Amino acid sequence: MLDRRLLFLAAIALAAVIAFMTLGLRGNVAFILQLRGLKLLALVQVAVSIAISTVLFQTVTANRILTPSIMGLDALYLFGQTALVFLLGGFGYASLNTGVKFGVEVLLMVALAMVLLWPLLRNRMDMNLMLLMGVTLGLLFRSLSALLSRLLDPNAFAIVQTVSFANFNTLRADLTVLGTIVTFGAALLCWRARHVLDVIGLGRETAIGLGVNWTKAAAGLLMLVAVLVAVSTALVGPVAFFGLLVAALAERLMGTQRHATLLPAAALMGIVVLVGGQTVSQHGLGGASTLGVVIEFAGGLAFLLLLILGSRK
Repeated sequence: MLDRRLLFLAAIALAAVIAFMTLGLRGNVAFILQLRGLKLLALVQVAVSIAISTVLFQTVTANRILTPSIMGLDALYLFGQTALVFLLGGFGYASLNTGVKFGVEVLLMVALAMVLLWPLLRNRMDMNLMLLMGVTLGLLFRSLSALLSRLLDPNAFAIVQTVSFANFNTLRADLTVLGTIVTFGAALLCWRARHVLDVIGLGRETAIGLGVNWTKAAAGLLMLVAVLVAVSTALVGPVAFFGLLVAALAERLMGTQRHATLLPAAALMGIVVLVGGQTVSQHGLGGASTLGVVIEFAGGLAFLLLLILGSRK
């Protein structure tokens, strides 16, 4: 039964991909297919990376309503963009080398994750304190971003608002390919560790009792989460609630928390939502809405729904 559901989800994802690539084709077909192929690659990369990172994060923290954004990576990204616009101005920000900017952003977010994970790796802090540190740093970065935003002129502030949401329209082929390599390399590692993830999902005490070095496993998995989130955020911008949405949908559709099923299901669900949503936005709504905003709204509703359902148990 699970295999049929997974095949059904894969068929829907394939249909979304075909629709994205073929609807509205006219003019120079080869050129259009090349542009759409690049955008499709970015959409798939973001969908897979955010879906997998959310599943991993929820498994390690043993909480199905948390997302990796609680570690403060999204807030650090927004603060970095706001600081750059504040220091360089709109023209200077637009003149930055995209590749260098991408690399620096990834390194900064991974560095923040290492700061959070180092005490955990040294076995001097538990998971709850690490999450609290992430929340506190996230609030700090958001407050600093808000402070700098108040000092910007309207044109510069408009640029900050633009980069505050995921943008799938301005992409570079080299950065997209690099992000895809990192994402699918991480996905392969997760797939090979799927049985260990099932044990970790049973809880810290149970995992330790079954022979898992929980501290090192948790730190390694959270670092993998940080890399996935950092690459995707630096490529297209923050997508805080997207992972929560697709992970919750995949878990309820599959009816299991076994990672051999949940990981591919979450990735496929992410492709369906992101690629299908972009197709509907472009061809059904004529580009009248921003996909990132719609997904964050739906993810926020899913978060509230999960909270309500959890409080009734």
